[in-house]
Amino acid sequence: MVSNKIVREDIESFSLPRELAEQLRDKTIIVTGATGLVGSTFVRCIDALKIGVKFILPVRNADKAKAMFSDSSTDITTVEQDLCDFFRTATLNCDYIIHCASPTDGRYMCEHPADTFLLPIDSTHAILEYARLHSNDNKVGVVFLSSIEYYGQMSSCEPVTESTQGHIDRQSPRSSYALGKQAAEYLCYCYAKQYGVAAKSARLTQTFGAGIPRNDNRVFAQFARSVIEGKDIVLHTHGKSSKPYCYSTDCVSALVYILLKGENGEAYNIATPGTFVSVLQLAHLFRECSGNSIDIRVEPLEHSGYAPDTLVNLNSDKLQALGWSPRYSLPEMIDRLVAYLRSENSKKS
Repeated sequence: MVSNKIVREDIESFSLPRELAEQLRDKTIIVTGATGLVGSTFVRCIDALKIGVKFILPVRNADKAKAMFSDSSTDITTVEQDLCDFFRTATLNCDYIIHCASPTDGRYMCEHPADTFLLPIDSTHAILEYARLHSNDNKVGVVFLSSIEYYGQMSSCEPVTESTQGHIDRQSPRSSYALGKQAAEYLCYCYAKQYGVAAKSARLTQTFGAGIPRNDNRVFAQFARSVIEGKDIVLHTHGKSSKPYCYSTDCVSALVYILLKGENGEAYNIATPGTFVSVLQLAHLFRECSGNSIDIRVEPLEHSGYAPDTLVNLNSDKLQALGWSPRYSLPEMIDRLVAYLRSENSKKS
């Protein structure tokens, strides 16, 4: 059993409509990036439904994955192998692939732009080729996890639909992430149109929840640690960038809707309506979670590794038209994240 109470509550309360759960029954699903937040939450939530799903997890560290899912009640196979090599040499069959593997550290992206750019392209190409070659009467369904950064920089708060496009600076190493996601998405579209591969793309907004690494350095994790430690929240930008948010388990249900009900070759925004806030506004929400016992200080760094300021108000109407609706509001997401990290900290003391 998962030891953390908040993670356990998230998993036990996860549900899907019966028709979707039955479509997953007794299926085999490959999940890449399974030790990350979205990938691990996906495995745990679907496992908790007890519908006979078998998982195959290609990972960089099999011991880490085995420890993470040691409490699983379902059939999980971990394979320690390079992701592209795994799909190029795999002889096994599966029904669905959820492609979550991706870097998340802004500094890594700036320092390794070539690697950041090529990873989604090369790995997605290998996955799509696998799906093409292994699809006979039953197509292998693929969902590629893209990003809100697909849209680039915008200066308007107008709702952003899947057809919107902003500006991406092609002379910035940080843009390697967005451009790699765009190229991988286009591969999914091409394989759907030319080969009939059942591939879709999920453009995730900032997603967080119970289960993030203790050392996660993204702003929401920094803010949560400040609340727990009773320290001031320090912003290393002016906090103007604005985006919506989504809780991890709501993201998992969205991925299932896209996988089973989405149109091949299409992309879908994943974001919880009513959560569009700036980083500075987000800091104030975390401050309220502390009972206003801490302050907020703005101390910008010249070379922070953060993406440029942008306003991306993702519109999720297209996803909601499939039947998806999220469970958690932004204040509820924050409360659960802080409770999770507080519980994790108590284990160390």
